[in-house]
Amino acid sequence: MLPKNVHKLAVLLSFLTVTILSCRNKNKDFPAGTWRATIQNESGTEVPFNFEVTDSSGVKKLYILNADDRLLVDDIQVNNDSVNIRLPLFDSEIKAALTSDGFKGKWIRHLVDNDVAMEIKARKNVSYRFFKDNPDSPNQLSGRWSTTIISQDNSDTTIAVGEFRQEKSRVTGSFLTSTGDYRFLEGAVSSGRLFLSAFDGSNCMLFTGTIDGNTITDGKFYSGLSTVRNWSARRDEQAILPDAYTLTNLKPGYSNLSFRFFDLDDNPISLTDPRYEGKVVIVSFLGSWCPNCMDETAYLTNFYKAYKDKGVEVIGLAYERTNDIERSKKSLEQLRKRFNVSYPILLTGYTNKEVLKSMPELNEFKAFPTTIIIDKQGKVNKIHTGFSGPGTGKHYTEYVNEFENHINNLLAAK
Repeated sequence: MLPKNVHKLAVLLSFLTVTILSCRNKNKDFPAGTWRATIQNESGTEVPFNFEVTDSSGVKKLYILNADDRLLVDDIQVNNDSVNIRLPLFDSEIKAALTSDGFKGKWIRHLVDNDVAMEIKARKNVSYRFFKDNPDSPNQLSGRWSTTIISQDNSDTTIAVGEFRQEKSRVTGSFLTSTGDYRFLEGAVSSGRLFLSAFDGSNCMLFTGTIDGNTITDGKFYSGLSTVRNWSARRDEQAILPDAYTLTNLKPGYSNLSFRFFDLDDNPISLTDPRYEGKVVIVSFLGSWCPNCMDETAYLTNFYKAYKDKGVEVIGLAYERTNDIERSKKSLEQLRKRFNVSYPILLTGYTNKEVLKSMPELNEFKAFPTTIIIDKQGKVNKIHTGFSGPGTGKHYTEYVNEFENHINNLLAAK
């Protein structure tokens, strides 16, 4: 039998050990609440974003927050003092060590031939994005801006239209281009400077610029690990882009498409199948790696549910970044499950750079997504390049209304 004082000492040590372990686990938790994270690019610039963690009976979910968008992440593993967050659709993940006030680690993008890792850190119970305060700002950016984005070596120029909404110092909006949009951007105005950022598991973007009345100058656009572009803008409520229905065309002499690919369940699909005879058919060129395609897929899924009994069919043609069929199928299965897609998605076997090889009828191909509308006679009726998603506000609404009105007219035609 232990001496009385030794027994007391053993009990005390046991209590202290349990207390220390309890405090350590408590301090290094992944609790529910709003978090602020930053991803550091090669230049040392930090791109901030916010996310919300929920915990229902021990089941944790995470929502990445960009303006009005809440991107659900439900593959989260917390193990002792570490957390692994697998981001949906875009084959990337966050691996980090938990700390007393958050976590530190890497955001890793798994590309075709290599992985790209960037430092990430996050603090719990922090809800601001760029600045703690949100005072009124004398700089008002709400409205439309004619925008030019130029690569640093001046080899590439993108003409865009900025659409911003400002409340006090908070700014949300997006940039629209002829081939798509920059989705949900969120930021702030402070001391005559504009800051906008977004993170969705694929894109990691930061826009900064100096506001001078009706112009924005000295703009920098940081994207991914190392891309830096210059940009500028001027207020222009009449700014417009080229008609998205005029950018992609069939070669002279062609009036329809011809293809035969397998869907994700290994069924061969062709436009000559009885299923498509006498129907209006929407053919969407997409990739699981493409954020704008994600937005279009979300829209087309609901559109198809509303229109499939009216004589409309939808086909997704997938062009991945690798010829590895099994890898492509796995990514596309995630896309199908994520949006509950009920129309066929076909594995073309071609990469995103090989569209014209697979479709000799096309004269050119500019961007993903591209949508081809085929009438009830099997003829190509219209080709739309890009997609203005919900991050573009009224432009998304206008596109949806125009698109559905046009489909209704095709259905009514004899």
